[in-house]
Amino acid sequence: MPASPTLAAIALGANLKHPTAQIRAALDALAGLPSTGVVNTSSIIITEAVTVGQVSPGGSYHNAAAIIATTLSATELLAHLQTIERILGRDRTTQPHGAPRTIDLDLVLYGNLILTTPALTVPHPSMHERTFVLIPLAEIAPEMLIPTVGRTIAAQLATLRSAQSGASR
Repeated sequence: MPASPTLAAIALGANLKHPTAQIRAALDALAGLPSTGVVNTSSIIITEAVTVGQVSPGGSYHNAAAIIATTLSATELLAHLQTIERILGRDRTTQPHGAPRTIDLDLVLYGNLILTTPALTVPHPSMHERTFVLIPLAEIAPEMLIPTVGRTIAAQLATLRSAQSGASR
């Protein structure tokens, strides 16, 4: 367990069963985690669903982000996030990856930790490619570093937007 709190970034998303209410319930649950405090939360944005493989993601998603300070380890935090998901109706054992969901809580950053295990990869391996993760994070933690790309959240979002606008020309 870390001796002092570590800042971690959580990405939240939902597109089933009143998505905004699901995100608010998840944020409330984050506030109740042991050895953890919510530092900041973003507004909720609505984005188009992203198709993963052959799975239809359903309708648009509601997305948000939270910055927390915790003395839980990254793996302990992940376990708590998955418990919150189960409480809010998500069953990862029966749901295909990328399918519509009541709630998705991703541990996208845990301080400057770079970790790859069978259960957890931090930073989230595709966070730097996803505007629906970066936009809410840039609202509340623009200077937070994504250690695997060596850029802040704001700089990575600008890079991604520039690449997307160049591709649309």
